[in-house]
Amino acid sequence: MAKLTKKQKEAASKIEKNKLYSLKDASSLLKTVASAKFDESVDIAVRLGVDPRKANQMVRGVVTLPHGTGKDTKVLALVTPDKEAEAKAAGADFVGLDDYLQKIKDGWTDVDVIITMPAIMGKLGPLGRVLGPRGLMPNPKTGTVTMEIGKAVAEVKAGKIDFKVDKTGIVHAGIGRISFDADKIVDNAHEIIQTLVKLKPTAAKGTYIKSIHLSSTMSPAIALDPKAV
Repeated sequence: MAKLTKKQKEAASKIEKNKLYSLKDASSLLKTVASAKFDESVDIAVRLGVDPRKANQMVRGVVTLPHGTGKDTKVLALVTPDKEAEAKAAGADFVGLDDYLQKIKDGWTDVDVIITMPAIMGKLGPLGRVLGPRGLMPNPKTGTVTMEIGKAVAEVKAGKIDFKVDKTGIVHAGIGRISFDADKIVDNAHEIIQTLVKLKPTAAKGTYIKSIHLSSTMSPAIALDPKAV
């Protein structure tokens, strides 16, 4: 087992073992235990009482964080020529179609989100092996397959993220940066938690939100009190 560094030990000592923190206290504490020299990502992990292997217990959705993610999200708009100006005006980083389809086929995936139109999804099918594992395949359920290209691009740039429960029943999401004020971290975390509550599958029985942890890229995780949230 890897030994903890001096900074890691110091950070861990500030977090009380077995204590469940309120969202407000956890957000403030997180800013004091983060010690990296870069602007760390703030991440939330929510363990749900669902069985992701069952289709009727799959939890997936989108949420627009009130204060954005603090990250410059790179957006590729795969659109027909008549939609290129709309995509560019909304802030898409890359706009085009056939040239980018070839680049992806050759292994290029230097983007965070791909937005496209329903008519183009047929061309993306063969690229599923490249895009799927990276979470880049557009999906109508997340608003990335649409005719409203400009609106979709603008929403992603403003802080709209999509999330999906993994095979262990946990939803992971980046909800900001450690440079954010604690109140902004609270707002963003609250938004995604409340969205998860609304998405509770009717087939899920027992405790739905089992645990919530807040952490930064290099910090220990801080356990939240699900009932308080």
